[in-house]
Amino acid sequence: MNSLRGIMRRVTGVRTISQVLKTLGQRAPWEKAGGWDPVGLQLGDPAAPAHRTALCHEVTEAIVSALEAEPVELLVSYHPLLFRPTTRLVAGRDPAGRALRLVRAGVALAVVHTNFDVASGGTAEALADALGLEDVQGFGPLYGPDSLKVVTFLPSEAADAVLEAVTKAGAGTIGNYTHCSYRGEGIGTFFAGEGTRPVVGAGGTLNREAEVRLEFVAPRAREAAVLRALVAAHPYEEPAFDVYDRRGDAGMVGRIGRIAPGSTLASFGERVAEALGDPALRLAGDPARPIEQVAVLPGSGADFLMQAADAGADVVVTGDLTHHRARQALDRGLCLIDPGHAATERPGLQQLFAILAAVAPPCRSLLELDPDPWRRPG
Repeated sequence: MNSLRGIMRRVTGVRTISQVLKTLGQRAPWEKAGGWDPVGLQLGDPAAPAHRTALCHEVTEAIVSALEAEPVELLVSYHPLLFRPTTRLVAGRDPAGRALRLVRAGVALAVVHTNFDVASGGTAEALADALGLEDVQGFGPLYGPDSLKVVTFLPSEAADAVLEAVTKAGAGTIGNYTHCSYRGEGIGTFFAGEGTRPVVGAGGTLNREAEVRLEFVAPRAREAAVLRALVAAHPYEEPAFDVYDRRGDAGMVGRIGRIAPGSTLASFGERVAEALGDPALRLAGDPARPIEQVAVLPGSGADFLMQAADAGADVVVTGDLTHHRARQALDRGLCLIDPGHAATERPGLQQLFAILAAVAPPCRSLLELDPDPWRRPG
């Protein structure tokens, strides 16, 4: 709650879409989203005003109709509307057709998805909190877009200027931290040949000079700009630098925690149903099995079941489980509770609405227009 009040104090006067998204990124850094996930602005002008905002779980036909009747400048959706590359926007009952209707209504669309799943206080933690888990920890690394590690060597007095230059070009950012680098001291050697003009040392001899190894991360999409900035700011006539492919800075998409001893799979399933609004549950495992360690994965968590088992879970709560994934989990000794995809995300959506309402009031909740395609019979 205190962090939410802090956001409210900091964002007084937010007016443009880009300002709203920048502030949302402070709570759920955009680069923490899965590399496959199209988060951020999908439709609209980042410089346009955002006097009225709205939040939805997914951009359905009902959501678009509601916004055509009562438009806002910015709609924030948890599920991406345009999940795959789109080559045309043509009227119809599909994502492209809904995107066209939003554009016609003057509604910009931004997506806050897996970056919020992994965030502190985000979708995964909200689900863990809703189920009453204690001693909660993260598991299941989710890697962001392709990135690089850049290493260069230079006099220590020049390191700050080079770091500043590459940071402005898009490097050196990890989460909400900028100017991130590592420096190590060492000795560089070189022989300056004929016609060279070394900044340090002398020509015609083998030089040994104290240098700093400066290394930092950079998005692959910014590689050219970052290297251009490095070379321009580097004091050497021939800057030496190396570029490495990397994988790191993953967010944890799942959470695992404990419940009080004495629960069984059946009794904990009843707790899940009560906490999540009585969805139609599917349980896999012995109903009488004692349960203490619970892993949660909002949405579709099948890809992380074995990681949950490795983390010590007795049961996983997630959605969209298939027959074969359930059998694999049971063979591993892991029980499953599947309340459905949307149900596992709803606690997080309430948190997201509170954040967006603080960032960009007035904010309209469209969460009552639930996207769950499944209904109970009768």
